[in-house]
Amino acid sequence: MRRPALLLVLPLLLVAGCAATDAGRAGRPSDPARPAEAFDQRAAQVAEAWQPGTAWRTGYVPLEGPTVLTGEPGFTPDTEAAFRAGWYRAQVPMYPTRVGGEIRFPDGRLTLPLVSAAEAYRQLDQGDPLPCPGRPKRPGLPTPGGPTVEPGPDGWTTSSTQTACLSLTVTGVTLGAVPVRTSRGEAQVPAWLFDVEELATPVAQLAVAPTAVGRVPAPTAPAGPLPAGLVAAQNLAAVDGTRVTVRLGVGACDTGITPLVWERPDVVVVGGRVTRAAGECIDVLKVEPVTVTLATPLGARPVLDVFTGAPLSMASR
Repeated sequence: MRRPALLLVLPLLLVAGCAATDAGRAGRPSDPARPAEAFDQRAAQVAEAWQPGTAWRTGYVPLEGPTVLTGEPGFTPDTEAAFRAGWYRAQVPMYPTRVGGEIRFPDGRLTLPLVSAAEAYRQLDQGDPLPCPGRPKRPGLPTPGGPTVEPGPDGWTTSSTQTACLSLTVTGVTLGAVPVRTSRGEAQVPAWLFDVEELATPVAQLAVAPTAVGRVPAPTAPAGPLPAGLVAAQNLAAVDGTRVTVRLGVGACDTGITPLVWERPDVVVVGGRVTRAAGECIDVLKVEPVTVTLATPLGARPVLDVFTGAPLSMASR
């Protein structure tokens, strides 16, 4: 069964290739048989429609989730499952005192209210797993027969009694800062750093008070579906100067996966092109990471998806 409609309703990931910067192509009709030209035309429309407002340029708008690993954690299957689900237990006091903190952007600084360690821990801790058969039951864990689904930092996650058996043990907490991708480029953002006995690196929970966090603007995509042969961008995987790694959402049988990028001094638009397989294909969406080299470092420029027109956020890390 073919599934082109599936790709049209999901935001797919960002990729790179040869930069096309001729915004003048937006005025010419595109040929569906020439996906690169069709991409350029739509990308120019996406860029022209991007009007984020003043908060995007002067406030704090994070482009990644609130829970960040500060290094290589040394995951095992059990500890990674616990981290993704948000299963923790604290062995140190979490103080309720609130403080203020400073975010350091490439273009300046901003002082904002912060949440306390206790509030940050409440955001981090999303419950406990069920005990695994044959393993000792830790105090405070729910008894068998309780819920089997727990909300985690990135959404709801189904627990598995085969691997998701433990909670991560918090043994210390300090206030520090971590690099975060924001609307104003990579910033040093205050965070509560939780030392975890089972991991090789602390887990950071961003500390800026929710009332001070700006919202990502609503997307302003051009009307209509993507032209044939084009796919959308899903999120950012990494940014390093002129090199941007993204993931495209493609079909299970798609071939010839090629990143496409359109850039100008204030914005970057990404997507990809594929060759659809003839005949029947399983209805499965596959994520394909790619890396693009821009003409100039990305800096604070937003990376927009050519399908939705939305700015791409960093994938969970």
